[in-house]
Amino acid sequence: MFVEGLIFVPSASGARTAWLNERLQAARIAALALDAAPSRMVSEELAQQLLESAEVLSVAEIEDDMHIQLLDSNMDIDGSYYPLDMMETTMTSRVRNVAGAFFAPKDRILVITAEGSAPGRVIEVVVPQAPLKMDLIAYGRRILALSFLIALIAASVIYVLLHFMVVRPMARVTASVEQFRMDPGGWTRRLKPTTRRDEIGRAQNALSDMEEAVAGAFRQRAHLAELGTAVAKINHDLRNSLASAQLVSDTLARSEDPRVQKAAPRLERALTRAINLASETLDYGKAAPQPADMQPVSLRGAIEEAAAEALIAWPEVEFMDELPSARIIEADPEHLHRLATNLIRNAAEAMVAGASLPKRITVSLTREGLDFTDTGPGLPDASRANLFKPFAASTRKTGTGLGLVIARELAIGMGGDLQLASTGPEGTTFRLILPDLVV
Repeated sequence: MFVEGLIFVPSASGARTAWLNERLQAARIAALALDAAPSRMVSEELAQQLLESAEVLSVAEIEDDMHIQLLDSNMDIDGSYYPLDMMETTMTSRVRNVAGAFFAPKDRILVITAEGSAPGRVIEVVVPQAPLKMDLIAYGRRILALSFLIALIAASVIYVLLHFMVVRPMARVTASVEQFRMDPGGWTRRLKPTTRRDEIGRAQNALSDMEEAVAGAFRQRAHLAELGTAVAKINHDLRNSLASAQLVSDTLARSEDPRVQKAAPRLERALTRAINLASETLDYGKAAPQPADMQPVSLRGAIEEAAAEALIAWPEVEFMDELPSARIIEADPEHLHRLATNLIRNAAEAMVAGASLPKRITVSLTREGLDFTDTGPGLPDASRANLFKPFAASTRKTGTGLGLVIARELAIGMGGDLQLASTGPEGTTFRLILPDLVV
């Protein structure tokens, strides 16, 4: 409406100017008609008709400083006279005069001067102000009605646009947020991505991505919970089976056969570790890892024993031990054994699956830590990005990706860490860092 007000003033000024010009043009035509009459004189009746057709009170012309009265109503004119020179008007004066026309007194009489019917003549027309004021008021009412109609149409269009472009999308986002709050892992009323590139579209796409990520996390958590229940049941039966196997190994240990006596201790240690592993399987899901039992351990002996166990199924893989024979470190022997077994077994599986030549695993002690190096094909980019994430980093279709996760947790439990030192076509190196491994 403010803009309509700014437009109304010049438009009303134009309407006022057009009204005045119509009276002036009618007065000029009357003056030309008088030029054709003898002595520029007509009858009183004809003069009255010319004045009424021109809607003026009187018409006069000024030529050579002579004031010539052409038409006169011969009636008393009561009111205040207001001179108006149409030959010297400006935009400011027209705007000022149209504002004054709305508030002018009813008895005001306009004395208009303009160019006459011929060059060198100036016409003077006397008209009442009241008809002009009434026409301007009617014009203002029409403009006001038109402005309200335009405003109503514009408001309706804006409402419809806001409803379909802002309100409805935000209502969908709000409904999705509320549903997501009540059921984060559900699939009902999922918010779909949009092609919009404004702030609402970005918010909708971000919420859609968040819903998918969180729903996936909830589903994975549910699957892990189901897996944990299944493992707990398997754990119970497995421990019973391993206990029976341990009794058999104790019987074999009393055999006098030299080959049995040589293999029995290793079998007994393997069964003991299997029983402990079955008892600790569910510890992976706990908030804190099982604390390590730190004690002096022969580094070379622990690594060689882990390699012997890990490479039973892959006799073609060569194992090279470059560790000092007398090195004793502070570590948990079970954690170190499981960690080394996982790393060596993973390396052997990768080399055999990739048909690498030669198939060799080397364990060496460097200034940075204990390096496990293989001659495999290297890790793909997808595995590197999710290396220590459960169920994500395995390069085998049947793998779970838990081997490296467990190995790193064991290293952290002993106060250290497990890192990927390097990988490429020439092989992969994992580095175990422990506080007592500094050369």
